[in-house]
Amino acid sequence: MGDRFWEQKSLEEMTSEEWESLCDGCALCCLQKLEDEATGDVYYTRLACKLLDIQSGLCRNYPNRFKLVDDCVKVRLEDKEYFHWMPYSCAYRALHEGRGLEEWHPLISGSRESVHQAGISVRGRAIPEDGIPGEEFEEHIIHWVHY
Repeated sequence: MGDRFWEQKSLEEMTSEEWESLCDGCALCCLQKLEDEATGDVYYTRLACKLLDIQSGLCRNYPNRFKLVDDCVKVRLEDKEYFHWMPYSCAYRALHEGRGLEEWHPLISGSRESVHQAGISVRGRAIPEDGIPGEEFEEHIIHWVHY
């Protein structure tokens, strides 16, 4: 990958390797979200996908996640009109909206841990969605600053 390719290329011009490297590993996209149908506002809950290892912030079965979780988020260029569902801090959304990457992003910092050290990730802050009925999701809406 080239130096700071995200500043030189549009999302459309990126290779698949470059595209994948944009993911900062925050796992915010792995949280259940609710949308206010009247306003279109998206609210994050602290409820994590069943495949998310909350302590590491990593998917337990990344290669098979789409087969195992019906509503697993697949970040694709074709779906950029839905990037508003991604956290504000998400690199895909930031670049689509004409913003740059944050200092804590692993491509800037050189460390996969920087997103966790900056307090951006869900590591240790989410709880499993298992056993929580859908009608109770609203009780788990979070107000973390970074999404």
